Amino acid sequence: MRFALRRRKLGQLMIVSTVAATIANFVEKGVAQTQIKKTTPTLKTSTAETMKVTLQVNGTAHSLQIEPRVTLLDALREYIGLTGTKKGCDHGQCGACTVLVDGRRVNSCLTFAVMHTDAKITTIEGLEQGNNLHPMQAAFVAHDAFQCGYCTPGQICSAVGLVNEGHAKSDADIRELMSGNICRCGAYPNIVAAVRDVLEGKKDAAI
Repeated sequence: MRFALRRRKLGQLMIVSTVAATIANFVEKGVAQTQIKKTTPTLKTSTAETMKVTLQVNGTAHSLQIEPRVTLLDALREYIGLTGTKKGCDHGQCGACTVLVDGRRVNSCLTFAVMHTDAKITTIEGLEQGNNLHPMQAAFVAHDAFQCGYCTPGQICSAVGLVNEGHAKSDADIRELMSGNICRCGAYPNIVAAVRDVLEGKKDAAI
């Protein structure tokens, strides 16, 4: 009888000690977390400084107050409202954001707006000549060189830049020099035909 009581008492003591240890563990963790919260520095959210930038886009001066990190693509789309230039991969791999800077094609997602304050920037909206389409735009329409049309502004700007460069002499050259512009619909044969059509009268395609 005494042995049974002792064993029961021992069991109770073990349960009590286990519960006490568990509580102590929770308390210790809580204290540690409190200390971590108190000692860990909090990062203050700060607004980056902005600067005044004037961009010459399609013959019009646009004065912007933007952060230095704003890309040319975002400046065109979000600040100026020229949404013809498309944001595709945002990593310079698809060519959808191609614009012309001083007549040369540029992936606008890879360059900062502040770098082009003295440059002549031309987007797809600026290629139209009066009430007439630019020869490259007209050629793309004539040759049905697009399907969904998302990549088309970048394709056209890139093609105009290609003509300005004067290096393309054959269809193989066109394909190579246009390889930075991806058409997920696969309209490449018609794109090549459109560019070739303009190359035959390239003096009319320059900007």
